[in-house]
Amino acid sequence: MSRTTARVAQWWRRWPFWSGYAAAGWSLMYGSLGLYWTAGGGGFPFAPAVDDRRSGSVLEGSPVEVVAPVMAVLGLLGAVVALAMARGAGSRRTAVAMIVFGWFTAAGLALAIPDYTMIALVAFAPLLLVFAFTGVPGPQEGIGDILYWHRTNLIILFAGGLLWAAATLAHQRRVRGECRHCGRHPATGPGPSRRTLLRWGRWAVLVACVAPLPYEITRVAWFLGHPLGISHDFLRMMQDTPGMLSIGLGCAIASAVGGVLTHGLVSRWGEVYPRWIWFRAGKPVPPALAVVPASIVAVVLVPAGLMMVWDPDIGDGWALRAPSILWLFWSAGLAAATYAYHLRRRGFCRACGRGGWPEPVEGTRGGAPATVAG
Repeated sequence: MSRTTARVAQWWRRWPFWSGYAAAGWSLMYGSLGLYWTAGGGGFPFAPAVDDRRSGSVLEGSPVEVVAPVMAVLGLLGAVVALAMARGAGSRRTAVAMIVFGWFTAAGLALAIPDYTMIALVAFAPLLLVFAFTGVPGPQEGIGDILYWHRTNLIILFAGGLLWAAATLAHQRRVRGECRHCGRHPATGPGPSRRTLLRWGRWAVLVACVAPLPYEITRVAWFLGHPLGISHDFLRMMQDTPGMLSIGLGCAIASAVGGVLTHGLVSRWGEVYPRWIWFRAGKPVPPALAVVPASIVAVVLVPAGLMMVWDPDIGDGWALRAPSILWLFWSAGLAAATYAYHLRRRGFCRACGRGGWPEPVEGTRGGAPATVAG
């Protein structure tokens, strides 16, 4: 590990200490923008826009004279609350109020306000990286035609929501007397057994794999020329739009591949590299390699699913929106399976020294090697 990588890893492990200050800085920045927009400044990100510059946010098209002042008040108040959480200030009753405020803020910023932008960003990140150097094919003039301000603002809000979630979790653990890194309490036992966690994980994986099936089936059917759940006119419109059906097919394939990878959360190959990965065969899979991407996908699925709930109009057919509402169940199943995998794989905490599993993994063929400290 290089010196730079080691420093980044050390900085990342200290997230319980810097996340509160980061959330405070983010809130101060966005609260200041709220004051700017309240005073008549340009660039209000939820102002009415032409169709190709709109987002699917629940706040899209909202009046600046109402929303901007609320942004300013909540942003500046949030900066004070986040700073207080980072410094451990306030009584126990105040601490509980700050925790409630923190979780509501995190949920609003990361889950309720954004749209499908985050799941699209995750799915097409490799292509966007290529387009940044080669240019965007088709009528778009550049990345700015894809990540325009209404969308970029939602990414900023989502990042703020994650910072608030981290800051609130760290403060909540401090108030409860838990380790701020792993969440273990000195007075509690090891928790559910590996066998129990594996059983819970299998049910969660089943939900995570079944929920996106209607989306995958309808998109494949459209690509093959079958108007499953939509009107014939809408199918002809998609066929006449270059790349539209191909994008849907690509999303369906990506979803199916994700379902295969999800099985790794309850399979031996999710804990030990299989033989076909010859350069790592037989070695333990780092838990973060599964937990981090699965957690990201589980979170970004929520605003994409909620966007369809906020606007239930089926217009040209039920298949345009109804399958995406099931992404909420996909998210819940994936989150539960990921959490069970995390609890099953985590070892001794470097911060508090608690935890660890002396026995091998139960319920997988041949067991698995002991996990390393995490």
